Amino acid sequence: MIKIIVDCFGGDHCPQAPVEAAIKALEANKDLFLILTGEEGLIRKELEGKSYDDTRLEIIHAPEVIGCDEKPTDAVRLKRNSSMMKAIILLRDRDDIAAMVSTGSTGALVTGALVRLGRIPGIIRPAFCPILPTMNGGLVGICDSGANVEVTSAHLRQFAIMASLYMENVYGVKNPRTALLNVGKEAEKGDDIRREAYAMLKETPSVNFVGNMESRDLLSGSYDVVVADGFSGNVLVKTTEGTALELLKKLKKDIYSRTIYKIGALLMKKMFADEKKFMNYQNYGGSVLLGTSKVVVKGHGSSKTAAIVKCIEQAYRMEVSKLSGKIETEIAKYEHYEL
Repeated sequence: MIKIIVDCFGGDHCPQAPVEAAIKALEANKDLFLILTGEEGLIRKELEGKSYDDTRLEIIHAPEVIGCDEKPTDAVRLKRNSSMMKAIILLRDRDDIAAMVSTGSTGALVTGALVRLGRIPGIIRPAFCPILPTMNGGLVGICDSGANVEVTSAHLRQFAIMASLYMENVYGVKNPRTALLNVGKEAEKGDDIRREAYAMLKETPSVNFVGNMESRDLLSGSYDVVVADGFSGNVLVKTTEGTALELLKKLKKDIYSRTIYKIGALLMKKMFADEKKFMNYQNYGGSVLLGTSKVVVKGHGSSKTAAIVKCIEQAYRMEVSKLSGKIETEIAKYEHYEL
């Protein structure tokens, strides 16, 4: 039985969305046990009238909520009874719990995970790795996307190793094509950190390094992993997601602008529905925090039920694949490099 904690507060659609997601996840995986943290009365109210296996569901009362505007270090230190910190502490203290999922404050989650959980041996800094769809029907992971604003070339090499193992073991991508986000494709492009990282990645046997990538090629299908510092990666992901959503809005507006467009849209209804599903980031789960001692998955604050189900599925698949152990084994091969 794989046990996963779901933080039921902190997101825009809490506790309704995480509770509904928990029920759906239990239905889909018979060897899954979920622990819900948060205000017990509100969680039980959401569960009323719903059918689920109560032998595989536990509720941990946590009356406090960490707001996204709170200072992460203060929240971690002072709000031990919050749904997020209860989840992190339980994950640390109970060997039978494998992972946690949260849609709460990103800063508090990263700080709490680093302070309370710690890192996989050999990892310098954990990093977020969200997933986006590509134009050829594949997926691309972006690592890092917000955990580390400032990095070194050694950090970028570790991000590449972790993300490559993640894509291969969790999503079945064989020998993932890994690129370094840069201002041009030529090897000499970028600052000293990027040029050093380029040279290091070329000498990293466990990474299928294919060179630099310009941001416009993210969804081209030519890459399976993109390595970046947390600032650039976060801008890249949010710009891509925002562009997709705005294009959908414009398309809808244009369709309703003329009768002939409406008629054409009716004939293409199925195609438009497929494109909307393809471009909606809610269908691809959250960002996994690679490098922590136990599995942590961060969902968008705006995540609805379907997105949180995907987050739980990500955590489940990471534990089934024993990803943390594989990362530790691979990272140990590079201990002789200066970090």
